[in-house]
Amino acid sequence: MQSPYHNVSPENWRTVTEKLISKHPLGSKEIVDIVLDAWQSIFTSAIGSHSFKIGKDIFPKPQIMGALLHELIPLEVAARYPKEWRGEQTADDKDIVYVPNDSFSIELKTSSHRDQIFGNRSYAQDARKDKKSKSGYYLTVNFEKFAPQGTEPTILLIRFGWLDHADWIGQRAATGQQSRLTSDIYAGKLKTLYAKS
Repeated sequence: MQSPYHNVSPENWRTVTEKLISKHPLGSKEIVDIVLDAWQSIFTSAIGSHSFKIGKDIFPKPQIMGALLHELIPLEVAARYPKEWRGEQTADDKDIVYVPNDSFSIELKTSSHRDQIFGNRSYAQDARKDKKSKSGYYLTVNFEKFAPQGTEPTILLIRFGWLDHADWIGQRAATGQQSRLTSDIYAGKLKTLYAKS
């Protein structure tokens, strides 16, 4: 599939991004509500026979908080629209699958960095035929880590847009396992839907 940004100069990316977002079946306000509801459910859920609470008894590392969001956000979408949306089931699936039209399916990225997101090294490479495409709609969520003072962490940023596999830059070292985005990609291809004030 050809990129919607093909032959579009970076100064005009924002216009393309706005059009892509306006076509998407999930509205921007609802996306924000879904993410914030998923985040809040982490702190209201009880775990185990003693009803342990995250943020009171358990203070997970950022990787675990990100993994919880990664599971809960697709579940929240599917709970609202069970016939239209579902979570990932196969290696071909995006993280949040739009059943009527896969081109609207969403890849989800979370990070405890204040404003950047990262992919693994494979995001900077072409997807093999048997793997899901790394191009398409992306929902990115940045969140706070648990602080020593014990204050409940919050969502910092929610962004939505379209990324192509070529937007990801892999680490140069052969052992590098991470890929990143440049500032012009953040500015032109990801729209901020929510920012902590």
